[in-house]
Amino acid sequence: MSSAIVTTTLALPLAHRGKVRDVYHLGDRLLVVATDRISAFDVVLPTPVPDKGKVLTALSLWWFDVFQDIPNHLADDQSLPRTRFFSPDDPQLVGRTMIVDRLDMHPIECVARGYLAGSAWQSYRESGSICGIKLRPGMREADKLDEPIFTPATKSTEGHDRNITFEEMTVMLGPIAAERMRETTLDIYRRAAQICEGRGILLADTKIEFGVLPWDDQETPILADELLSPDSSRFWSKEHWRPGMSPPSFDKQFVRDYLARMDWDRTPPAPALAENVLKQTRDKYFEAYRRLTGEPFKP
Repeated sequence: MSSAIVTTTLALPLAHRGKVRDVYHLGDRLLVVATDRISAFDVVLPTPVPDKGKVLTALSLWWFDVFQDIPNHLADDQSLPRTRFFSPDDPQLVGRTMIVDRLDMHPIECVARGYLAGSAWQSYRESGSICGIKLRPGMREADKLDEPIFTPATKSTEGHDRNITFEEMTVMLGPIAAERMRETTLDIYRRAAQICEGRGILLADTKIEFGVLPWDDQETPILADELLSPDSSRFWSKEHWRPGMSPPSFDKQFVRDYLARMDWDRTPPAPALAENVLKQTRDKYFEAYRRLTGEPFKP
């Protein structure tokens, strides 16, 4: 297993360091570097997953190509410059980078759900609804929804994200932007779910982020960050899916389940991952890539 990249240090101005990605200024664009950090319950864990950032980058690029009819933040030229202070062959960068346009990011996580899982399952048990959307009674964990639903959440730089209703999102962003983002999110989910199912995977849910180009008067939603990765989606084994239980998955739900069994209040500092959990998590990310693309992942 190769060494993990936890934090990058480049001879470029740092724009932002997120839970997983380090973002640098690169002329009039941004350089996004996916590290091997992993978060759960909105807390960065002390144990990185080697090569995780490479998988996220490769799979996101694959999906951006699949959905090339939808505007995204990728710059046309993905070649990194070479200077006396900066090398594209730097081990911190190889297989981990995206050069992207600068966007004004919307403070909303757009979530599409096709199955009852995670926080949606908890909300349903408590109120029979998810983000204000009433569901029929008697549903079980992992049940397929009658139709995909859109459940937005606010993005928080500190603490936990908060689920909101579409009406609250409309107040925040305006009706046109909110409706465009909802329609695009559900369109991507439906199309991706069909692709996944053909590869033996059920796409339970996925999180998508959008921004707008600062000079765009039409405020066209632009896909940003990552797309349909094991960090932002629940990928279930179609073969082993059974309503009433959480199916085997190829994403970080495995880590969440491990942490949920521990005596941890979901606030920093987070506990470290056991060695066997670390290896299995890495294997799951690799397997997601293999099943979706049809090619083994080679870090």
